[in-house]
Amino acid sequence: MSDEAAPVHLLLVDDEASLREPLAEYLTRQGFVVSQAETAAAARSLLLEETPQLVLLDIMMPGEDGLSLCRHLAEAKDLPVILLTARGEATDRIVGLEIGADDYVVKPFEPRELVARINSVLRRSARGAPPPQEDALYEFEGWQLDPVKRRLTDPQGALVSISSAEFRLLIAFLTNPRNVLDRDRLLDMVQGRGAHLFDRAVDNQISRLRRKIEEDSREPRLIQTVRGGGYVLACDVRRVAPEAK
Repeated sequence: MSDEAAPVHLLLVDDEASLREPLAEYLTRQGFVVSQAETAAAARSLLLEETPQLVLLDIMMPGEDGLSLCRHLAEAKDLPVILLTARGEATDRIVGLEIGADDYVVKPFEPRELVARINSVLRRSARGAPPPQEDALYEFEGWQLDPVKRRLTDPQGALVSISSAEFRLLIAFLTNPRNVLDRDRLLDMVQGRGAHLFDRAVDNQISRLRRKIEEDSREPRLIQTVRGGGYVLACDVRRVAPEAK
C-alpha cells in the first residue's frame, strides 16, 4: 500500500479468539486497520459506526452464522467479503459465492495467502467501479443503472436492491449488449480467474439477477441463455447523462 494512501480498513469477524486476535495483529503489521467482532450481532453493531472496505467473515459462528451475515453485507452494505471457513466441501464454498461473497479461504491458511486475496479482491472491486467522470446512466428496456451510485431502478422508477456481485455482472452485460459472453469471460470480468470460482456460481448469480430484472425469470427475455455458448443481453443499451433525467 502506498504511504500516501489511507490504510485499508478491514473488519474481521470470527468467534475463535485464538485465531482472530493473532490474525488481527498480523494484518495490522501489514499496514491494515483492523476492527474485530466475535459474533454476527457484534459485527452488525460495529457497522453502524464504522465502514470497513472489506470484511473477513467466518462461516461457523454461534447465533447468526456467517452466510446469513454475508447475504446482508452483499445486499445491504455492498461490502466485499472473503469467507473464512473450516469446511472444505465445495458446496459450502459455492453457497457463499452465490449469495455474494467475493472469495474464500479454507482454515488453516497461510496469512500471506490471505493478504494476497485481500489485495486481489480490493483490486477487482476498484476495477468494477467506473471512474467518476463516467457517470452516464445505463438505460435498457425501461430499466436504469447509475454506475457511480450503483442504483438500479425499474421501469416504474422503483429502486431495486442489487448486491455487489450482481452489480458487476450487470455491468458486464450492459457494456457488451447483444454479445455472447461465455462463462470463462464472465468469470474474468466479474471476479477474475485468480478467484477459485465455479461455473455453477456464475449460473446462480445470473439466476438471482434474472429474478430481479425479468418479468418471468423462468422465461427470460433480457438475459438469454445461448446453448453451448453462455449468455447474452438481448436488448439495446444507451448511455444518458444524469442531468438529462
